[in-house]
This record gives sequence, C-alpha cells and structure tokens, in this order.
Amino acid sequence: MSATSANANALFDLKSASLTLVAFVLKTGNMQALEQALTEKFGDTPDFFSHDPVVVDLTPLSSLEVATLNFPALIELLKRFRLTPVAVRGGNAKQMADALEAGLGEAPESSTPRQQAVQEVVKEVIREVPVEVRVEVPVSSATMIIDKPLRSGQQVYAKGGDLIVMAVVNHGAEVIADGSIHVYAPLRGKAIAGAKGNPEARIFSTSMEPELVSIAGTYRTTETPLPPEVLGKPAQIRLDGERLVYEAIKI
Repeated sequence: MSATSANANALFDLKSASLTLVAFVLKTGNMQALEQALTEKFGDTPDFFSHDPVVVDLTPLSSLEVATLNFPALIELLKRFRLTPVAVRGGNAKQMADALEAGLGEAPESSTPRQQAVQEVVKEVIREVPVEVRVEVPVSSATMIIDKPLRSGQQVYAKGGDLIVMAVVNHGAEVIADGSIHVYAPLRGKAIAGAKGNPEARIFSTSMEPELVSIAGTYRTTETPLPPEVLGKPAQIRLDGERLVYEAIKI
C-alpha cells in the first residue's frame, strides 16, 4: 500500500449504510400547483418535518414522453418545507438525467416487500394535485400529553411518539402522532396516527366520534359511518394489512 493510500484510509472510510428515507411521490410538473398543495397540506405545521432527507419518486410521471421537470425549483420548494431531497427514482431516462444534472443521486428501487409497502401520510385527500409523502420504516419514542380541550382549527402533532389527550377533541381540531393516539374524552375531530408510516399505531377514545381517522395513511372519513358498536362508545382502531379494524372496548 502506498503512503498516499495509507493516509487516505486513516482519514475516511466508505461503508454501506441502510437508511430510512421519506419517499416524496411527485404527480405533477407544475411547481405553482405543487407549492399551493404543499401549503394547504403543511402550511400550518412548519415543524411537521425536520429537514428530513427524501427520495423524489417520479413513477407517476415516468410514462410521459415529454415531461421536463424543473428540478432546481423542486429542490428549493421542498427545502422550504423542511424536506431535503437527496435522490430520485422511478423516472424515465430524460427525467433521471435532468435530476442527476441538478445534483440529485439515483436511488435504488425497493427490493423487499417491506420496503415496497410504503404508506401515505394523510391529513386529508388532496383532490386536484395529489401529493404523497411516504415513510418506509417508522420510529416512535416520546409521548406528548395534552390536558386541555382542543377547539376547531387547533392542531397538535406528537412527533416521534404517542399522543395522549385528556379532554375533548372538538370538530375541526386535529390530533396527529407518529405513534398511537389516546383520547380519554370524545374524539370528534381528525385523528391521524402512525403519521410517518407506523402500521402498529392505534387510535383509542372513550367516545369514538371522529370526522376522519388515519393510520399509516389508511384513512376513513364520516362519509363512511363507523359501525354502530363503536360509534360514540369506548373503542380502538387498528390496522390489519391495508384495512382499518374497529373494536369496542369494555370499560
């Protein structure tokens, strides 16, 4: 080994690493429309992300023969919402070349069923310009406790853990957690558990009356009423595959 090689080995190593990355699924090349959709979805929650590294998934746009994407504008836009794009995947040859020229890397496609079963983070359905933010591996740790009632327009997000609410969650309020949500009072607003993809998260309430429930991206609104055995009663909601399961709790 030469002296130069020995010196390099003393200063750094190159090793394989398995990382958890958010996949930002891009469904439009219109940056103005995308900005509006992101603002509507996350504008009131600037701390929802913390400069998380993301892979831009171009699969929905890959079949377009002419799909010139403004990657510098996309990178800047995502950074404004505290997302850090580091790579792309799923695009056609032109899209991938443009992305690499903009400084993004090429991410490998998911190769295992676990990696392929990524989930959406859903606050509500965005109908005009859908934006999906998905997470492959969830992490939960801390617990947040809220003692006061939540009024319409208020939102609480327990990042990285569970959320416990000791008072009513009124219509128009939102409770969000990366882990499970426990409401020891009527739950009448929106409850989003497993917000970053944790399929083991659950939603509990002593009076289940939600406007919307979501676990790891699988959601249900009041357009589909809850079963009578859980509506307005102590109950839990859990995820079984891609299906929400509603179970009464005997107290």
